[in-house]
Amino acid sequence: MKVFRNLLAYLIAGIFIIQMSSCVSPQKLVERGNYEEAINVAVRKLAGKKKKKEKYVLALEEAFRKATVRDMREANRLKNSGRPENWVKALAIYRKIRRRQEKIEPLLPVIAKNGVKANFKFVDVSNLEKEAENRTIDFYYKNGKSLLAQATSKHDKIAARTAYREFTKIQDMAYNYKDTRDLMRKAYDYGTTHILLEVKNRAPVVLPSQVLSELKHFNAKDLDDEWHEFHHAVPPGVNIDYKVVINILDAAVSPEVVKEREFEESKEIEDGFDYVLDSNGNVMKDTLGNDIKVPKKVYIKAQVFETYQHKEATLTVRMDVYSMADHDVLESQNFTADAIFDNYASTYRGDKRALSKETLRRIGNRPRNFPPDEVMLLDAVDDLKPLIKNKIARSRVIL
Repeated sequence: MKVFRNLLAYLIAGIFIIQMSSCVSPQKLVERGNYEEAINVAVRKLAGKKKKKEKYVLALEEAFRKATVRDMREANRLKNSGRPENWVKALAIYRKIRRRQEKIEPLLPVIAKNGVKANFKFVDVSNLEKEAENRTIDFYYKNGKSLLAQATSKHDKIAARTAYREFTKIQDMAYNYKDTRDLMRKAYDYGTTHILLEVKNRAPVVLPSQVLSELKHFNAKDLDDEWHEFHHAVPPGVNIDYKVVINILDAAVSPEVVKEREFEESKEIEDGFDYVLDSNGNVMKDTLGNDIKVPKKVYIKAQVFETYQHKEATLTVRMDVYSMADHDVLESQNFTADAIFDNYASTYRGDKRALSKETLRRIGNRPRNFPPDEVMLLDAVDDLKPLIKNKIARSRVIL
């Protein structure tokens, strides 16, 4: 409910902000230098209107002119900076200019109802945009190749992943540019971390084979993400970067516990009513002439016979993360998982109304057969699997 209230508050605030912005005139927005919003508001005010107001026509003209001058000046500054990375920003500006002109073009000619006509000086950015795109592609390509060279020479996976993203940007603009796709595959291979999972039984007891097998063969692919692949065995031609070893330190199953007890539950309840009598033994009346009655309270009780059964299994493991480059242990932590069997079987004698809600839930239950040790341990394994996956996913040492 709290989450819903917070979401509702955000929605109301968002609607309020939108309404407030729509109430601001395009003229005011121009004065504040917010040319894009001024254009958006003016376009909404003018689109589809036969009788266009002069103030909106003039505001649109001024906002468009100032936005174009500002953007062209900034694009020229970026082009002349001599810094290849600035072509990315210049390209974004040229695309913004083109989209802005495409937004206004359907309205042309923009003429107010009094005959005033807006004058828009469009800029042909097609060649400028193409030049900036080519320079941007060239920048991404060279930067990606440099990062990939760093990745291969220094075994830097972060550099390989950054290189991959640079090549991906090129694909969005020029799918078949040079050898980009081959470089992407190479960067992805270098950037992917391969982790080998092993389970070792170091417990002082012999584990049932099914328990050990179940723990060894949980679905490692659930842990895979964009840059991490997990394996139970080393695939051909793959270099393992890390090894995660799950050491089973202890596996314990408690004795089967059966406890019986007998106890009483009681309470005072209302059961009917008694008439209020005066000193002469007559029923008293209220001001309306009705008999005066008071609830009759009675004390009730019930005898409860309860059988409680308990058994539990505990698996204790240690997770060690090794770097395969130097075989050092980078991280080590212990954790446990439990499987618990609890059963209450109860009967009663007496007044059922005296029983508590908790006791009532157990009435009618019967004693059950205790699960075998192997089943208990398998249940503990089921609880252990998500713990292992969570610990691995949250490890800070696996790059």
